[in-house]
This record gives sequence, C-alpha cells and structure tokens, in this order.
Amino acid sequence: MVNRLYFRQLLSGRDYALGDPIATQMVNFTYLIGDQETRDAVVVDPAYAIDDILAALAGDGMRLTGVLVTHHHPDHVGGEMLGFSLPGLHDLLGRVQVPVHVHRDEAEWVRRTTGVGATDLVSHDHDDVVDVGAVAIRLLHTPGHTPGSQCFLVNGGRLVAGDTLFLEGCGRTDFPGGDPDAMYTSLRALAALPDDPVVFPGHLYSAQPSAPMSTVRRNNTVFRPRTIEQWRMMFGR
Repeated sequence: MVNRLYFRQLLSGRDYALGDPIATQMVNFTYLIGDQETRDAVVVDPAYAIDDILAALAGDGMRLTGVLVTHHHPDHVGGEMLGFSLPGLHDLLGRVQVPVHVHRDEAEWVRRTTGVGATDLVSHDHDDVVDVGAVAIRLLHTPGHTPGSQCFLVNGGRLVAGDTLFLEGCGRTDFPGGDPDAMYTSLRALAALPDDPVVFPGHLYSAQPSAPMSTVRRNNTVFRPRTIEQWRMMFGR
C-alpha cells in the first residue's frame, strides 16, 4: 500500500502562488494525497493559486476527486483576509465539481467564509474515513483552533495536522470559535496516536517541514503541561 500512496506537500509562495506576497508571508502548506494506481487524489486546504494546484496534480497524472478541509480560515480555503480576497474553494469548484469534506461543526463556518453552497459540502464526524482509491484517510476531530478543526491520518503513517499542531507550537485559540481547553484535549489525543506518525503541519513555522510525532512530543513546548491547570497557566488566553 505504501507504494500506491501519492503524497505531496506544497508550500505557498514557493511551490505554488509564486510572487504572491500574502502566500509568501503566510507559508501555508497544501497537501495532495492519492492512489498512484487509480490516479484518484484529494487536495487538503486549497488556497491562493487554484490553477497552480490543479496543474501540479495534472503534471503528476492525477485526477482530483475531492477536497479535505482542516478548518475555515481564509488562508486555507479562500475568502476575505487582511483586506484581500483570497482564492480558494469557490474558485476550485468553479473549475471542477468535487465533494468538499468538512467536519460537521465547521460546515457553516466554511460556507460563510468561502461562499460555497451547503450542497457542495460533505459533513463528517470524528473517526470517519474517506477512501481515495485504496488509500484510507481517517478524519480526526481536533477542536481548539476552531470548533470543527480536523486532522487527517493517512494510511496510519502520516498526520496532516492543519493548524491544530505545528512542529513548534499549536494553533491560536483566541480567534472566534477558539477554545484553549479543547485544544489541550485535542493535542493530548494526537500525542497518543499509535505507531509514531509523521506530523505534516498547516504552516512552515519551523526549520523542518515535518517530523515524527515522537520528536514533536519531545521538543514542542505545548506538550510540557501535564494537567489542564498547567496548560491554562502556560497557554490559556
């Protein structure tokens, strides 16, 4: 199965959206995940330069069959941010009609942020699985950064963590819908995942673009608190 896995990590401002100052500043990651035998693929968090992302898929001979959304913020799905209108889901669906997989607690936020229709979204619960060819992607509800933030465990070995967990730090909890206590619980759940998956974050906020969970647990300060009380003292805001 490993040989069938198609997995690409694309950095905004470098691998796509070249010359875009917002994309370069925000250093978002977009992920392409698929089955190299069936050629089916999904994109995680498409924003900034939809044509560039679709061109990367086409260049690899892959066919887009869906979108996975970690959360609703415009740098991940498009929408209004910093006085700019960022391309994203709405533009992608104007080019190809595919299902957009969101957590049910995030669906209305995504709809309002991007302007896509409710019928474009497929709402999921924690531990649902989206199959892309023979590649299984497990959807993990990890609230804290937003109410319906989710991470994606790909074939058990790669964790696409969105803005829930970075290699250094975690997503902010002071935006609308943020919840410090929920973030603590989500981070503990991710740290307990078996088989030491490799963490692939939503932004390049560290020297390396990915690292095993064991390394992240050892080095990331968000795992130092051992109780919710310690967490609130260090990170509650």
